[in-house]
Amino acid sequence: MPITASRCRGRRSTPAAWRSIIRSPASRSSSKWTRRWSTRRPRNSSVSSFSVRARDGAARRGTLRLAHGIVETPIFMPVGTAATVKGLTPAEVEELGAQIILSNVYHLWMRPGREPIEACGGLHRFMHWERPILTDSGGFQVFSLQGRRTLDDDGVLFQSHIDGSRHRFTPENVVNFQEALGVDIAMALDVCVKLPAERRDLERSVELTAAWARRCKEAWTHREATALFGIVQGGLDRDLRARSAEALVSLDFPGYAIGGLSVGETRPEMFALARYTAGLLPEERPRYLMGVGTVVDIILAIEAGIDMFDCVYPTRCGRNARAITRSGELNLRMARYKLDTAPVDARCSCYVCRNFTRAYLAHLFRAGEMLGAILLSYHNLAVLLDLTAQARAAIERGAWAPWRDEALRAFGDERAAEAVAAPGIAERCAEDVRP
Repeated sequence: MPITASRCRGRRSTPAAWRSIIRSPASRSSSKWTRRWSTRRPRNSSVSSFSVRARDGAARRGTLRLAHGIVETPIFMPVGTAATVKGLTPAEVEELGAQIILSNVYHLWMRPGREPIEACGGLHRFMHWERPILTDSGGFQVFSLQGRRTLDDDGVLFQSHIDGSRHRFTPENVVNFQEALGVDIAMALDVCVKLPAERRDLERSVELTAAWARRCKEAWTHREATALFGIVQGGLDRDLRARSAEALVSLDFPGYAIGGLSVGETRPEMFALARYTAGLLPEERPRYLMGVGTVVDIILAIEAGIDMFDCVYPTRCGRNARAITRSGELNLRMARYKLDTAPVDARCSCYVCRNFTRAYLAHLFRAGEMLGAILLSYHNLAVLLDLTAQARAAIERGAWAPWRDEALRAFGDERAAEAVAAPGIAERCAEDVRP
């Protein structure tokens, strides 16, 4: 059964001082677990619309309407790479307040492939998730296959990491695959370069990404069901970022992603470039920073004017006994937690923190019990989804800056300390860095 709040009443409450900052996600009945697949059509008749409801500095509070529902931004998207958010049922992910999840073309292409998903009526029914889904085009994964892929103007030939079989991605077949899955947001195929990189490699990435984006736009046929986002490349070179953004904006995509960051650069570099690139994109379109998901990175991304972000970080940490807490990140495999009767995070009101101790979680990991990874993944996602809900409320109140500073101090890990104490990091994100 799913880990619903209704299954176990909490034994611990959140301290009063934190209630205005940390709120429990709305609980839902576990009857959703037994509900049959829905046969209804997507809720909205048109593909995509985005509106900015409030601004506070560069931070934005928006609403994104998609075929399978409404997404309130800024929002963290849990990653379900292979049509599953690892360790959790769809009902649990929904209970946590996830409005949209991310899956990946490369991994779904490798297995199970297109036919089983189509036979089930699309990705939503295949995985029993009725809210919006975004699929990454798989470009990052393919270009990570060093020595097993060959790039040309038409596309990329690569070998599967599973069995060595050969496959080819082109802009056309990647868009067609995503449309066949019936996802709400499809990503154009891009060329991602790991940093640091030679300028000629970045130039090639920008040129091919623009050419492939044009071909993706031409291949995009399901415009009443799936929104197509373009991806800006260019590494840390502002001239190339501007060139890439100009080419993609001219194609008038429903939304834009900032790619080629969080791939080896420093945090100040990443957020200076994220802020700069966001300033090159249309105000009326959603902005998505790919592969970002720590507490500090989410806060600084919102500071830079970003609306959407994703990362495997919270569930990967959960599987490796690492808890995201408001007193820093904890490694529950350490001996100090063997007799620790405190909750994972005393200032968190999620199901796990209300009902289990650090000692119990530490025992589960030492014993190799799968429940440990499940509970900690649940908690970590609860933290990040609640964080973005708080951020939305702060922007609406016009209280973004004080909330940002308090949140960074509250989480108190090394990254938070760096962001608060290092002179100019947040300011460099907020300043106008156009050349």
